[in-house]
Amino acid sequence: MNPHPARPAGGTRDPELKLTYDDFLLFPDDGQRHELIDGEHYVTPSPDLRHQEILGRLHLLIGNWLATHPVGRIYFAPLDVILSRHDVVESDLLYVSNERAAALLSGEYVTGAPDLVVEVASPSTRRRDETIKRRLYERQGVREYWVVDPDIDVIRVYARGDEGVRPRGRAVARGRRRPENPASSWPRDSAVPRLRTITSIDHTGPDGAHA
Repeated sequence: MNPHPARPAGGTRDPELKLTYDDFLLFPDDGQRHELIDGEHYVTPSPDLRHQEILGRLHLLIGNWLATHPVGRIYFAPLDVILSRHDVVESDLLYVSNERAAALLSGEYVTGAPDLVVEVASPSTRRRDETIKRRLYERQGVREYWVVDPDIDVIRVYARGDEGVRPRGRAVARGRRRPENPASSWPRDSAVPRLRTITSIDHTGPDGAHA
């Protein structure tokens, strides 16, 4: 993954000008993830197997809960999330409550801030997910943001409060030995009710051993 912003090849655009959704629509359909953040073009290669395994488990967990508690809808990338004219992302996973569905899901894409956004970090995207994207989601009104760190099997939870989006807790995969006890701090008022059960997700390594 190229960790630096990339502008469309061959363009004559003034680098001081911000790209817009109109520019975004001209990006190539090349199997990579193209995003606009504050008018800058970011490109990420297609995800690896572990990323997809984790994303699949999260989607299954939340989707199964929503099947019996239909309080909202869950979606996963690739799907355009249009936050503003200069901010268009493809969040790994997102949740929209029924109360906000009419406003956000009226067209072909998500137009506005979801209730919950989940990003599965990689070595090349971890810093961006924890800084640039976190600030973007805070600025645009996302209620809750999870960053999944596969290297240490941790989910960091950021939730909106009176002082903006701040760390609220984190979960560790079952079987992972750590000196802290982060699972106990999982926020009780999560955007998706009762999803503190996510702390029981069991990750395994490539050799089938538990992490």
